[in-house]
Formats: sequence, structure tokens, C-alpha cells
Amino acid sequence: MQAVPSEFLDIDRKARANKPFFDLDLRPPEVRTCDFDDVVINFDPERAMLEAARCIHCPDPAPCMVACPTSNDIPSAMWLIEQGKFVEAANIYHQTSSLPEICGRVCPHEALCQGSCVLNKHHQPVLTGQLETFAVDHERRTAGYVIPLGTPTGKRVAVIGAGPAGLGCADLLVQKGYEVTIFESKPAPGGLLVYGIPNFKLPKDVWIEKWEEFERAGVKFVPNTYIGKDKTIDGLFAEGFEAVFIGVGSEIDAKMEDAPGTDLPGVYEATDFLIRGNVEKNLLPENMKEPLKVGNRVVVIGGGDTASDCLRTALRLGSEEVTCLYRRTEKEMPGGKKDRKMAREEGAKYRFLTQPVKFIAGEDGQLAAVECIEMRLGEPDAKGRRRPVPLEGSNFSIACDTAILALGYWPDPILGKTTPDLEVHDWGLISVRNKATGATSRQGVFSGGDCVTGPDLVVTAMVGGRNAALAIDEYLRNKK
Repeated sequence: MQAVPSEFLDIDRKARANKPFFDLDLRPPEVRTCDFDDVVINFDPERAMLEAARCIHCPDPAPCMVACPTSNDIPSAMWLIEQGKFVEAANIYHQTSSLPEICGRVCPHEALCQGSCVLNKHHQPVLTGQLETFAVDHERRTAGYVIPLGTPTGKRVAVIGAGPAGLGCADLLVQKGYEVTIFESKPAPGGLLVYGIPNFKLPKDVWIEKWEEFERAGVKFVPNTYIGKDKTIDGLFAEGFEAVFIGVGSEIDAKMEDAPGTDLPGVYEATDFLIRGNVEKNLLPENMKEPLKVGNRVVVIGGGDTASDCLRTALRLGSEEVTCLYRRTEKEMPGGKKDRKMAREEGAKYRFLTQPVKFIAGEDGQLAAVECIEMRLGEPDAKGRRRPVPLEGSNFSIACDTAILALGYWPDPILGKTTPDLEVHDWGLISVRNKATGATSRQGVFSGGDCVTGPDLVVTAMVGGRNAALAIDEYLRNKK
């Protein structure tokens, strides 16, 4: 339901559709690769109002709302921004999203809200993601935001994982009056928001201010606590928590088990590389404090957004030749087009239908080259993507001194191994009885986000956490 019903707006939709549009304003590539600052230049109020006025206000439910995993009331927010009511627009986003200042920056808008905008048929879509960022940033600078707290219930809930899913769950739980404690294996809260997404896509000061909102709402944070090793879920119940939410994400890097040499110095897993290349020293886990050594010639293996993040991070660390190797064609790449476009602008190169098969050491024992084989596309696999098939006799080598494996992620299987009656599947994914609630096979234990679905979006993980919070509330209210 739209707060500002589109059908009652007296507007000239044809005129709006033909208004001049703005391209996303970016810092020049030769400037932005010299630092880790935000690449995107945010709207000023005048420009935000002009861009919002391009919205033609489709009937409820508008396509952009349907495409948004949180069902944000985007048309109403556009109308309020157009009127200069920026704080009111920000509050529209808070009603359905726990992380609007994050999602406005990192969501693949071209595949979600902007991708569904009807203006795509003949014009450029409204830059809804950039406008979400503008509205919430404006609110943060001027009025501030306070999470509304519910009447205390006296009941305690443990949240495992301080990433998007855990935060989405904690947000709604404190609004329902629960005492929430988040346990995190790393030194700082945020999950992939801190230990994954580079600063040039998500500035850390934005996250720090967001976390302060949670602290002011009374959310407790216990760092450096690995549930499954330092504590167990059974132990949390014994401490007096009446429900547990698992939102640990998928942080275990996929391996290249068939390729010799992945243990050579100079070969990094994507998580290790991104954390050590982007995170401040005081926030680094103990096992990642050794300085990162990145050479001039870097190859990144993989085709997702993580691969793009690695390419762009390597360029900012001073590497001269940075190349992405992908075993299919660009059409099959799962990562966003926007990130690839930015990577290319910054100097990254792509080599398709190429599969590394061996990592080769030089005389000093360090990585010196990657042996590859050319591929062709065969029949579709179970997901509909054409299988890559090696071309016999096409082996060749690429000289490099750093290789980064960005092959995808799996969840840590430890919770399934240390929690009686908790069902898991596919190398550690948490099994849920009901996807809408996140209820697991263990009474009182709920789960959501990437540890249930596998690697997905920040916004979908957050929604999983929010949905589970509503289910936890119902469970505890009905518990005898």
C-alpha cells in the first residue's frame, strides 16, 4: 500500500517521462583509483528533487515496489523527495528496511527497482537507489534516526552473526521489545558490510553511524565469539536466551581443489584478500594481520561481484596489470554489469572462456604464472547456463605474481555439527521448515540470509532476518 496513492496525484505523466535525466555521477577513474573513497558522488537537494520528479507514479503496486525484496514504497518516497520532504522520505524507507543507507549503495538496482521502472522502455529509469541514499544520508546529517523501541517483554534473544541478516532480525526484535545480544566471530559488527564490501562501494563511516543506531537502541554486541567453538547454541539457551537466530552468512571460500599450486605464496582466497586489503588494522582478525603482498601482475579468477571487488581493490593497491579470468562468456557472468563497467574504466581487463588449471612457482618459490586452458560452451547445466568444456591442447600460461580466487562461498558447517537436532544440507546450509519464517528443525532456533539460501544479496539477507524476527515474536508470545 502506497502512503501517497498514485491514482490521486494530479500530474502529467507524459511530461514527466520526457524530462531530462541524470547519469550516475562518478569520480573520474584516474582519481578514484588513487584512494578507497566512495566512487559515487551523491545528489545535492536540487538535483535529487529534479530526478525524483521524473517518477510517473505507476498505480499501486508499482513495478519498482514489486521488484524490491523489501517492498519499499518507492513511489511515495519519490513524491516526498520531489516536494523537498527528505526526512519524511527517509522514514518511508525505514518502515520496510533495516539498512536503507546500505541498500541504497550496494543493491543491484539495475536488476531490481530500476530494472523494473517502466521508463526503461523508452527512457532512462529513475535513479531510485541513488535517491534512497540521498534521502537517508540527508536524514542522518540533519535530523538523525532513532530506532523506535517496543514495550519491554523481559525476554532475551540471541542473534548469531552481525551481518545483514542478523541486523535485520535485531532491528525488528528491539522494536518488539526484546533484549537482543549479537554474537560475532570477528572483532567488529557488520559481517560482509565491513569484512567484504570495499570502502569505495560502502564507506565505513556510513556503517559506523548505522551501528551506533543499534547501540542506542540497546542491542548488545559480543565480538570475537565463535558460536560452535567458544559457545554453543545449547549453551545460549542455558544462559537464559529464549530464542536464537542464526545469520552467519556464507563466508567459507570455495576451493580450486583440482588445480595444483593454490597453496603457493601469492595465491589468495578472495575473503583474505578483501579483508586485508580494505579493513583498518585495528579491526582485523588476529589471523589476518600479516601485511598483504600484492604484485604488479594480478589475475582474479571468478565472475561475480566479489571478483569485481578484488579487481578494483588490486588496482587501488598499486597493481599495474589486473586481469579477470572467467570460464564462460561475459553473458553468463553472475556479477553486476555496473561493477564490471567501473572495473573496466579503472583499468581492469577481462579474459573469457579461460580456465586456470595450475599455479606455477618461480625459482624463489613464489607464484610466477598460471597455466590455463581455453574453453567452449556446451550444453546447459541444471541452472540453465551452458557448461564450459575444455578445448584439448589449448593450454597456455599467463605470467602473474598474485592470483585471487573469487569462486563463491559456502556457510561454515560447524553449527550443524555442534547443535543437536539442527538439520543442515549441501555442505552446511541451514535447513528451514518454512522459508517465510526461518523456523528450523530445532525448536526456538530460526535462521535466515546466506546461511540458508547460499550467497545472495545484502537486501535478501536482511529480509530473511526481518521475517525471522516476526516469527520469533509470534513464537515467544505463544510460548507457554
